[in-house]
Amino acid sequence: MSTSFLLRNGRRAISIISGGRRGTDALSGVNFISRHFIIDLSYSTHFMDFKGSSIPSSMKKLVVTKLSQNFRDAVALQTVPVPTPGDGELLVRNRFVGINASDINYSAGRYDPTLKPPFEVGFEGIGEVVGLGLSASAHHTVGDTVAYFYDGAFAEYTLIPAKKSVPVPSVKPEFLTLLVSGATAYIAMKKLGDLAAGQTVLVTAAGGGTGQFAVQFAKQAGCHVVGTCSSNEKAGFLKTIGCDRPIVYTSEDLATTLRKEYPRGVDVVYESVGGSTFDLAVNCLANKGRLIVIGFISGYQTASGIPTIRGGTLPVKLLQKSASIRGFFLPHFLGDYKEAMGNMMHSFAKGKLVCEVDCGDLAPEGRFVGLESVFRAVEYMYAGKNVGKVVVELGSPSLDSKL
Repeated sequence: MSTSFLLRNGRRAISIISGGRRGTDALSGVNFISRHFIIDLSYSTHFMDFKGSSIPSSMKKLVVTKLSQNFRDAVALQTVPVPTPGDGELLVRNRFVGINASDINYSAGRYDPTLKPPFEVGFEGIGEVVGLGLSASAHHTVGDTVAYFYDGAFAEYTLIPAKKSVPVPSVKPEFLTLLVSGATAYIAMKKLGDLAAGQTVLVTAAGGGTGQFAVQFAKQAGCHVVGTCSSNEKAGFLKTIGCDRPIVYTSEDLATTLRKEYPRGVDVVYESVGGSTFDLAVNCLANKGRLIVIGFISGYQTASGIPTIRGGTLPVKLLQKSASIRGFFLPHFLGDYKEAMGNMMHSFAKGKLVCEVDCGDLAPEGRFVGLESVFRAVEYMYAGKNVGKVVVELGSPSLDSKL
């Protein structure tokens, strides 16, 4: 791995996972037995593989070849050599990768204007460690199952710094839902929501990857939860996770419903849609209400990436209600990430947190399997078809042995 590549990835704001531990994992709170052997790989001149299966000499990988908000135009499927782990790195065979609305912001070059194609894409993966460097073997071994939030996840194999990995008890796609979607909802609600029992919380796109967690965390805080969604199927799901009033905006007018049923307004809005939905959220705030902006997906597929809002009257509306708008971007809250992951992993292990995964079983062309289906998965999410977090399963790579 080149020095320039390491420097570029080292400064990437999105690489935020803290390191793993032995025994009881510091992030998950889940007890599991780890097999920690010191493996001398002569500083990664050789691979160590899991259960005797061969590591191929080449792999498939998605690469941004030109900047565009159209994911299919921006990204190409390429065959490249399988990388060799450096001293502090893990080579992970990906079994599942997570889809995020921000994938197209990344392919459009909106997060780092200095980053020029070609570059890697995909933020979340989970799989087995199949190779590692010498210092990485102090806390990891071949066969460990790990999840990670790091660049380059849309590949059959991904190199990650060992300290960025999250040890998990098994390769379950549900763990992927926590890395970005769950953490965003947990930290935003806790740090910016100022939730109190008896308050009313509105979650837009409540049936999506992060909305599902905002609903649950607000309900756990003793709040009355209202959630917007696009279908009766999603409304049914929202009821199962504690949403008091799902509003299907395709069949009932959202503004009218909120004015009629919540004339006092809502205390907190967890907002990810933007545009006219943002305007409506501002209008429905109660006195001293808080609007948390975690995204504005309605504009991501446009050239600017920013949907139009009625900003001219915004200062007046906030002043009249002593209300506030608070922006949330996960990399700015790294100090809270470890605690959030630990709490969520513990809750999930105890059956107290639902982590809904949508692998496309009901998609027109079927389940999302293989890197080729990442394109479909992104489009499926932007069409608003998903219930929960969109996840792609990666099939077993070819056995063109590198050993």
